[in-house]
Amino acid sequence: MDRVEAVVIGAGVVGLAVARRLAMAGLETIILESQPIIGSETSSRNSEVIHAGIYYPTGSLRAELCVAGKQALYAYCASHGVPHARIGKLIVATSEAEIAGLKGLAAKAEANGVHDLVWLTPEEVKPLEPEIFCVAALLSPSTGIIDSHQLMLAYQGDAEAQGAMLAVQAPVAAAEVTGEGIALDVGGAAPMQLMARLVVNSAGLDAPAVARRIQGLSPATVPQEWLAKGNYYVLQGRVPFRRLIYPMPEPGGLGVHVTLDLGGQARFGPDVEWVTVRDYTVDPKRADSFYAAVRRYWPGLPDGAIQPGYAGIRPKLHGPGQPAPDFVIQGPAAHGVPGLVNLYGIESPGLTCSLPIADRVARELGVNQ
Repeated sequence: MDRVEAVVIGAGVVGLAVARRLAMAGLETIILESQPIIGSETSSRNSEVIHAGIYYPTGSLRAELCVAGKQALYAYCASHGVPHARIGKLIVATSEAEIAGLKGLAAKAEANGVHDLVWLTPEEVKPLEPEIFCVAALLSPSTGIIDSHQLMLAYQGDAEAQGAMLAVQAPVAAAEVTGEGIALDVGGAAPMQLMARLVVNSAGLDAPAVARRIQGLSPATVPQEWLAKGNYYVLQGRVPFRRLIYPMPEPGGLGVHVTLDLGGQARFGPDVEWVTVRDYTVDPKRADSFYAAVRRYWPGLPDGAIQPGYAGIRPKLHGPGQPAPDFVIQGPAAHGVPGLVNLYGIESPGLTCSLPIADRVARELGVNQ
């Protein structure tokens, strides 16, 4: 059995950030990814937004890590040449009844340390985004967009420059807590056995399933997982927006919003579709609900202008109608297994939070360099 200091399970954006952090601390690190390529699930099926930290409960990990992560991520992108743009976004209220909620978001953002929001009247919105209908809006100038794949490649490059190794098509079939560390049985085309002193379970959608395979970890510490599919549609033709446009949040998500990619294409989504299996097909029949949602703030959306794009699945820790829990960064103090950190429910704004999540994981493992 080969011995290694650290194993990171999952080569999504958070797993790669964690591997980078551990490798830069001088630890021999192996990254195990069950898929053929990095970041093929949640990390590449999202809105590619650098979030400001507006929506999350004050004092939560999401709020704390998002505000810190935003600053760290902009600095990282600038220093590593990762394509990004700080284009800003508008959060719009489309009825008088939503104004109270918009004021609540402004107050929450301020409490979270987001001090740059600007309250706008419809008359002030008009010259910024002439096509938008609203009764009030918040401008978030520190929200941005990023090329998530280039970010993951940069994290991978940093990790590998410090000696980390990536194994793809390498699912963890079983694991056992021993007196020497955590023994891992790795399947795939080239099966292997590893004995690791430190293990980080950053398997995203599979994180609870991976945890249940670890003999010696109490099943009572593993949360139930839920799958919330988010569908995206893309706009055909001219894009009339220069910023991201968000409606008021809805249960399970931030509402069907307009995001722009770095090539200037506009996409709408994600919606919230609770599912029991992973199916990334976008049902064309959902277009009617998208038209209805978007036309609340863009009444000029033409018929036939949107086409099915792609879908992602959020790794939720709650089901429909249940309150949303915080990120779970579960270390030895919580589950009693030395050298193990489980990451559960790391959905949005996980990409924005990736660097401080990696720092938090390192502290949980006693890696302080």
